Amino acid sequence: MSKKDKQPKNCRLGGVGGQAIIEGVMMKSKTLTAIAVRRMDNKKIAVTRKPNSSVSDKIKIFKLPILRGFVAFIESMVQSFSTINTGTDMLGLDYQEENASKFDKWVEKHCGKWLISVVSAVAMVLGVALAALLFIWLPTFIGGLVLEWFGEPTRTENGIKYIIGNASATGVIRSVVEGVLKVVIFVAYIWLTSLIPDMKRVYKYHGAEHKSIFCYEAGLELTVENVKKQSRFHPRCGTSFMFAMMLLSIFIGIFITIDTVWLRSLIKICLLPFTMGIGYEFIRYAGKHDNLLIRILAKPGLWMQNLTTREPEDDIIEVGITSLKCALPDDFPNFYEECVLAMKEWENKEETTEETTEETAENPEETEAKEETNLEA
Repeated sequence: MSKKDKQPKNCRLGGVGGQAIIEGVMMKSKTLTAIAVRRMDNKKIAVTRKPNSSVSDKIKIFKLPILRGFVAFIESMVQSFSTINTGTDMLGLDYQEENASKFDKWVEKHCGKWLISVVSAVAMVLGVALAALLFIWLPTFIGGLVLEWFGEPTRTENGIKYIIGNASATGVIRSVVEGVLKVVIFVAYIWLTSLIPDMKRVYKYHGAEHKSIFCYEAGLELTVENVKKQSRFHPRCGTSFMFAMMLLSIFIGIFITIDTVWLRSLIKICLLPFTMGIGYEFIRYAGKHDNLLIRILAKPGLWMQNLTTREPEDDIIEVGITSLKCALPDDFPNFYEECVLAMKEWENKEETTEETTEETAENPEETEAKEETNLEA
């Protein structure tokens, strides 16, 4: 055990996590989830937050190790889509075009929220299906081709192919091939997304999220200068979680002797809750400990964060700090209320300005008369 492991535990470690979105950051503490977004219209920071709720709070069995990891993964998927939708609404963009047709306006008025919910649900299902296709079926299919190329013997019973011969050695080879393919596909996918200009900016917010959390966990004051000094590579990142799952899938795949692609893929999907649970426990442990073994196992995920994070500018760091402070009312009392009040004051000012502009446009003669009177005075 290293000296760091013998030191008293930092109660802030593992106390908060986050997610980067378009022009914003979501931070989640043990009790609250906060979202801060840099608005597109006035460049001010808009905030919102809500209490956390989990099915494990009602069903205690879901708090057990391994099982809690699968529950947390499903809930984080749902929350991720919800956060993206909420963050987009907070950007201050006018989606209703002036020249929109009557039908478009009717759909926006009567089906707006419902339609967004349906589209989000469909997008989530398609996303999961695409992930299963890319990271489970495709590597399994190619792994089968490699197995045939090596000429490994198989037998077929009731339409299902089984690996025979030296099954353990063959299973290791196939599982390693599938694991390498998963890593290659994952790296290629992340690399391609990093080439998209908008995603590069999201990755800067991802860096700001990590840096802000590191600063808070170190017990430093949350200022732009302190946050800038922190690392943008965090062991509890979702990227590290994905790598942990890939490494675990290699080990689990060794014991699957079935060679039929669709059935082998189905078995892997059925084992996902167990794989996710183990991966979650590893990330949870890695985030609270620092020793040689943890550093070695966490390295691949930290390397990948070279692609999924970027060094943020000061204005982006400010958003990360704001979101983190809003999620921690015990540490930063009244901060959230002050942010909300500042935004309301700006909105009231804008409404007053718009009303004055509309009155001027409707009564130009009266305005001119007032101006002339003021000049004469």
